[in-house]
Amino acid sequence: MNSPKVIVEGLCKVFGSNPKQALDMLAAGATKDEVFARTGQVVGVHNVSFDVREGEIFVLMGLSGSGKSTLIRLVNRLVEPSAGKVLVDGRDIAAVRRSELVALRRKDMSMVFQSFALMPQRTVLSNAAFGLEVAGIGKKEREKRALAVLEQVGLAAFAQKLPSELSGGMQQRVGLARALTVNPSLMIMDEAFSALDPLKRKEMQNVLLQLQKNQRRTIMFVSHDLEEALRIGNRIAIMEGGRLVQVGTPQEIISNPADEYVRAFFEGVDTSRYLTAADLMQTDDVPLVRQLDASNVAAPLNGSAEYAFVLDGEHKIRGFVTRAALGDASPQVNKVECISHAAPLEHVVSRVVANATALPVVDDDGCYCGSVDRSVVLKALTRVRGSHV
Repeated sequence: MNSPKVIVEGLCKVFGSNPKQALDMLAAGATKDEVFARTGQVVGVHNVSFDVREGEIFVLMGLSGSGKSTLIRLVNRLVEPSAGKVLVDGRDIAAVRRSELVALRRKDMSMVFQSFALMPQRTVLSNAAFGLEVAGIGKKEREKRALAVLEQVGLAAFAQKLPSELSGGMQQRVGLARALTVNPSLMIMDEAFSALDPLKRKEMQNVLLQLQKNQRRTIMFVSHDLEEALRIGNRIAIMEGGRLVQVGTPQEIISNPADEYVRAFFEGVDTSRYLTAADLMQTDDVPLVRQLDASNVAAPLNGSAEYAFVLDGEHKIRGFVTRAALGDASPQVNKVECISHAAPLEHVVSRVVANATALPVVDDDGCYCGSVDRSVVLKALTRVRGSHV
């Protein structure tokens, strides 16, 4: 994750005839409800600041009326801000001319709504190519690009069908394809999958995650569903009453909810399913041996440790060596299975249960970063699911 793609600073939106009066009241400590009771003006978003990093899926969550949909519309200026800034690639969206904003939305930002809003008389291909048509791209080129995206979302075979001939889930894929065809660097998705049944919804989340693995777009995704947010979000922002309550990775929010409002989102959700090997691992549980030669063959293992992991010069795992073997002139290095730091809890449990020793956890480059064993997994499950486990 690199530099910020979107920076939001002190963003406010008041719906009413006298936003300044409402902003002054808010600055003096009034709540959204007090402002409404005294002035009749509605506070949509108040003093929100955060950034969205290049290439991440940033999920905005909150109950109905929390301001998440208003906030997303402030980012692409479908709604005009009352105060504050929105910078996209360093440009202040609130300050650009209308013509520049239109050009920006056409080629750099795409929006996917809950309603698919497909044009019923146009084919799937024509719907997917619509953004390029508006941008003035020739028919041959736009259809070629749209077909490539339909291929990515599994709809190439349906290119000549009409939307009415597709299921709801397939129609939503066309909506996603239409947004992707213009190749935006920022995608804004407002409750994009919430009209779908649970199976179709999960399917669309998988499509999105797969596309993201290959293309690393920056995505702002509005959802009211915690399971969805935990599943797809690199980071989650939780809103209440127009204010931003907490921003963090799924793990940070699960481990340290900011208040009761955030904690209430987790009621009935088995959050342990979202733990990964990186969340579970210990960094100093198993001793490490850097080289196995005459200089350290007799090196004692710390405390009661019965074995050590052997690392090469690049910090990669070669295997493990037992306490008994360390006394030999050329100790035998035993093979050991490695676990990816991104492996989900389910995978970690199945591998740990099948092995007597702790297992090393490695990063994307295969370098050692910690270890997991049965006691670590049991401790994590007990902590997250409660002592009844």
